[in-house]
Amino acid sequence: MYKVLFVCVLSFTCSHLVAQTGNNDALAGFGIESNLLAGKIIKHSPKFTAPIPTLSEALDVNFIWQTYGRKEWHQRRNFPLIGVGITYTNYGNNAVFGQCVGIYPNLQIPLLRRGKFEWTFRLGDGIGYVTKRYQATAPVDTINTAIGSHLNDFAIFMMDLRYHINDHWHIQVGANFTHISNADFQQPNLGVNMAGAHIGVQYYPQNCHPKRIIKELPKLSNRWLAEARLGIAYNEARAKGNPELPTYLASVYVSRRWLGKNKLFGGTDYSFSESTHAFLKNYGVDLGHQDAHSWDGAFFVGNEFLIGRLGIMTQVGVYYQQTYLRQDPYYEKLGGNFYIINNEHGVVKELFVSALLKTHLIIAEFAEFGVGAGF
Repeated sequence: MYKVLFVCVLSFTCSHLVAQTGNNDALAGFGIESNLLAGKIIKHSPKFTAPIPTLSEALDVNFIWQTYGRKEWHQRRNFPLIGVGITYTNYGNNAVFGQCVGIYPNLQIPLLRRGKFEWTFRLGDGIGYVTKRYQATAPVDTINTAIGSHLNDFAIFMMDLRYHINDHWHIQVGANFTHISNADFQQPNLGVNMAGAHIGVQYYPQNCHPKRIIKELPKLSNRWLAEARLGIAYNEARAKGNPELPTYLASVYVSRRWLGKNKLFGGTDYSFSESTHAFLKNYGVDLGHQDAHSWDGAFFVGNEFLIGRLGIMTQVGVYYQQTYLRQDPYYEKLGGNFYIINNEHGVVKELFVSALLKTHLIIAEFAEFGVGAGF
């Protein structure tokens, strides 16, 4: 079935594009990529008790555009591919895990180019719809303790070794990792992680090499900034009625730009969890000290990859204070900042909105949304 879908989707799309484009150079650099994925679900927690299928499969179709220098970041990032992908996954046990359809924007960054060979890395994140979830009422599925909601975050990471046959056709093999989770907004939420290999092809109806705009770029100073971010997240509380309650977050840190396309940063995180507070109050735990045992404090470092007005952020932190419901002594955050203001001069040099996923290894704690500024 996957092979038939793979061939049909690619053949139909390519023939349609050829009929539409003719000699229109406006579509130079536009292509379609299709991959067949095969792998296995990773049992990442002792709480993951559902049976692991022998094989999980997926079909990925990605509409791609080759950047050519119209924006400064194209050249600074060595002309990456940008795309919008759709992935259909059959985890191999429909009665428990069902299927997942994910739609996600993505970025493919060239790591190494040698002749007709290319080594690339793709990062994508979007929305996934899962057909089966944990449910104690009809239709009952209490075996699937990994996913508690139909709508989830869908993330995909792919690494390819690609061979350029000509300006229209490329073939590739590689490894991949996908993750779905609702960031603990609805429990249970262990998440489903799948790792495996893939084989695929890219087709460019016009050509894969739009004429590049290469120019001398302005040199950006390795400036220091003082930054602050305020955020909010929601979790399903382990208390009467299982309400979704907020976690309030604040971060202060300093950053330093380097190579004109990255920012190193370090500082401190604070968060107050209303869901933990409700748990302590509801079960009569630690009476009189609920406030003191409902907040986290941590020191963190990280790096932000700047792509125009978008920043892809990775962060690692170590706690110096945890709530009563302790977790691992360290955590990670992955997400993005979108810069509304990004100036080289003035008092307020940066103003941004952010969306971040906080995890402990590959188990999500919450999705954080916020605003921040740099001075």
